[in-house]
Amino acid sequence: MDFAGLVTPLTRQTLSSDVYNQLRDLLLYGRAMPGEQLSLRTIAQALGVSVMPVREAVHRLVAEQALELSSNRALRVPLMTVSQFQEITAIRINLEGLATARAAARVDEAACQAIASLHERFSREIASKRPDKNRLIAFNKELHFAIYAQAGMPMLLQMIESLWLRIGPILNYDLRSGTERVREREPDDQHDRLVDALKEKDAAGAVEALRCDIQGAADFIISQGVLVTADLVAAGAQPAPAKAARRPRAGSPTA
Repeated sequence: MDFAGLVTPLTRQTLSSDVYNQLRDLLLYGRAMPGEQLSLRTIAQALGVSVMPVREAVHRLVAEQALELSSNRALRVPLMTVSQFQEITAIRINLEGLATARAAARVDEAACQAIASLHERFSREIASKRPDKNRLIAFNKELHFAIYAQAGMPMLLQMIESLWLRIGPILNYDLRSGTERVREREPDDQHDRLVDALKEKDAAGAVEALRCDIQGAADFIISQGVLVTADLVAAGAQPAPAKAARRPRAGSPTA
């Protein structure tokens, strides 16, 4: 991975937190793929810091199960099995559905306008001839979390963000790959339904639109064979390269 092109050198004093936030964003936005190995020294050089704050940030991400140390002490993005992915998807539908239902009951006109504006940015991007994948993914996340924030439940929001962090490396596979689902603008259709339901304070309609959005993306990802089986993980095998999302080379072993 070319970290120098993905992160911003740090100059502030709270280095460990800054390193954590940048690595966390890389995972949330799917810029590191499952099974990809990372190097502490490479990350430190890209950020312009010593290895120490990188190690501290990495330990935090390992504790959150967003990164893992393999049996040979190599740092890598965790592999994701089909069963793990399905379980997290089911949990997401329930937690994000709860946040959406609460948001529909509490959202005011100003918040609706802000959410509609985020939706419009996503719609314009996905409708363009050559959508910018990074912008598409960023707009999608901003839209979802703007809705969830309206629930007024900070602990729930933290739980949702934790799940996105664990699933981020594979979550955005369809948006990043320029698939038929994206070309047909299916995510935009679900967002349309979701935003319209919020404007009408239709909690049931909003939750159903959200469920279709999450499940539709999950079903597509599973169908593409980019996840691995539990047997492969137990044996320490690497997954087959993703058809359109995995970069051709991984980073060096951890320092």
